[in-house]
Amino acid sequence: MNTIARVALDVPLRSLYDYLCDSDTAVGCRVRVPFGRSTRIGLVTALADQSELPADKLKRVISVLDQQPLINAELATLLNWASRYYHHPVGEVWFSALPGRLRQGEAATLQPQERWRLTSLGKNSPPAPRAARQLALWKSLQQAACSARQLDEQFERWRPAMRELRKKELVEIEHHFDDWSGPGDESPLTLNAEQQRAVEHISASLGQFGCFLLEGVTGSGKTEVYLQLSKQLINAGKQVLLLVPEIGLTSQTVNRFRNRFDCPVVLLHSGLSELQRQNGWLLAASGDAKIVIGTRSALFTPLRNAGMIIVDEEHDSSYKQQEGFRYNARDLAAVRARELGVPLLLGSATPTLESFHAASGNQFHHLVLAKRAGGQSMPQLRVVDARHQRTQGLLCAALRERVEEQLQLNQQVLLFLNRRGYAPVLICDDCGTLIECERCDSAFTYHQQRNLLACHHCGNERPVPRHCPDCNQGTLITLGAGTERVEETLAELFPDYPVLRIDRDSTRRKGAFDEQLKQINSGEARLLLGTQMLAKGHHFPQVTLVGILDSDQSLFATDFRAIEKLTQLIYQVAGRCGRGEQPGEVVIQTHQPHHPLWNQLLTSSYSDLVPELLAERQLTAFPPYSYLALIRAEAPSQETATQALGQLVETVPTIPNVEWWGPVRAPKPKRAGQFRAQLLLQSQSRSRLHEQLEQAINLLESPAMRKIRWSVDVDPIDLY
Repeated sequence: MNTIARVALDVPLRSLYDYLCDSDTAVGCRVRVPFGRSTRIGLVTALADQSELPADKLKRVISVLDQQPLINAELATLLNWASRYYHHPVGEVWFSALPGRLRQGEAATLQPQERWRLTSLGKNSPPAPRAARQLALWKSLQQAACSARQLDEQFERWRPAMRELRKKELVEIEHHFDDWSGPGDESPLTLNAEQQRAVEHISASLGQFGCFLLEGVTGSGKTEVYLQLSKQLINAGKQVLLLVPEIGLTSQTVNRFRNRFDCPVVLLHSGLSELQRQNGWLLAASGDAKIVIGTRSALFTPLRNAGMIIVDEEHDSSYKQQEGFRYNARDLAAVRARELGVPLLLGSATPTLESFHAASGNQFHHLVLAKRAGGQSMPQLRVVDARHQRTQGLLCAALRERVEEQLQLNQQVLLFLNRRGYAPVLICDDCGTLIECERCDSAFTYHQQRNLLACHHCGNERPVPRHCPDCNQGTLITLGAGTERVEETLAELFPDYPVLRIDRDSTRRKGAFDEQLKQINSGEARLLLGTQMLAKGHHFPQVTLVGILDSDQSLFATDFRAIEKLTQLIYQVAGRCGRGEQPGEVVIQTHQPHHPLWNQLLTSSYSDLVPELLAERQLTAFPPYSYLALIRAEAPSQETATQALGQLVETVPTIPNVEWWGPVRAPKPKRAGQFRAQLLLQSQSRSRLHEQLEQAINLLESPAMRKIRWSVDVDPIDLY
């Protein structure tokens, strides 16, 4: 009897494909199969002895690429569950678990990386100054050997110059493996009573599933709890998977674990080369890597001897994938931990309302670290009325005075503005025309240092016009301020203190963010200006003053999560200061000084605010008191997108206790040249919501909907 492989392909189709295969083919292996007029790489998701297709219509697997499965049974269960829950094509879900090289059919073996380095001759033989490109490469290689990817990020068209250096025998290629281990000689810190109780409570559940919410104020030593639990698991031969929300947090976390443990600690995120990601992934799958640290996609890393999953900064929205396979890594971590039979530890100073609600319902064990580990006091919050003060670069007079005082005391100051670029608006001072992205109908952001206009919605960029494109004569002026403009003003106000600006633009080059963190930690940088990149998880013991420049924009947002997000952000930013010997102060500038939120922040802790926020959610029947799904449609015209969703509402039978809201134009109605409409489904029954979604998707996949591009977002965190 023929064996039939059910194969997942990396295509946006919601089906598996049956192929004839040899009897020794295993689930989880990659196969090369014919598909249409080409061949593709597939993953075997199941084996069967019969197919719905007649035998003479079945094609045979061309070759099996792996001797051992890359996707083990536990991970296969998770991926199938995720595909069903998020209503996403199973092939794309399965392939999201693989590093890029393995998706392309490369051998699943550890591979050395190529790096360019100076030869013995080259170290003392700089190229002639007239060979400027060669000289620049030589100077870079004097610092350290570089991979092709690193050189791509530093230089344009560097390869011809490198070939010349190689002809002169000044450079050569070396092959090396990353050193995944650190010194491992750092001693554990002494735990305070709260940390000790947390460690003991979680330790009692090692080896079995359980969800723990570790609520710890900023600086309370949550990472030390992670480290000491990891020590127990490493001693037992187990692995630990630790998720962090952003790439910027990975380096400091990896360094802490490598300094503590003499074992491989691998890092997995999109900023690595494809070869680095493959090698780290394979080390985790083999069990050799005892600690696996990464961003959300690292959740799908195979683990041979899993002992625990940790999600740090569990409140962070970065755990939710916003395009394609729209999964939430925090939520899926609970599903995977249950499948593995290991504890899940969620850590945050500002947990989500959903997590607090789960803890109150005994779904999570709630552990609290109410004090900072070193005994420091929490920073003092101060709200400043900016309405009647002269501002310069968004700094009111009262904040400028406090900045000056702290700088003169040789302390560090952190100013927070969550808006990059020079100005969010460019307008004609004659006819009033707003310079907008033609693909989105949203204002371009002016980036002065790169001298271009950038759309922060679709990524569109274009040169700055000399004159108004409408009246062709007016002068273009900027309105508002982003980090570049504030940086310019700070340099004028405090010329004796260099400004260190940290945002996505200033950290484009590989390693730039780590270099900036070193400047902060060494004390070289005194005046810091940053976006939310600086608000998450960093330890800055010399920062004594934090200024929050523009928080009013979130006070009246229509998003039902706006106040929760703003509160979390303020507490997280505030937590960067007062972590050393000196007390900290947080100054919040506002033009709405009487808004009730400010009084609550001044008199309450974050957890004190939670009951009122949950009561508001319950009153409006928003999550965690209901479940949501968002159906989006995109089309060349607004009418086409809206009518398609209207047809969906009219055609699909409504299931009891499922409410349909819409269709309406999306809050951002145009993006990347496409007009958008959306439809919100809400229910207090998760099963009924998914049943309704299944019916809606059946119609969306029909030929009648070919004029639109559609997507489904289950448990959306942004309704735009």
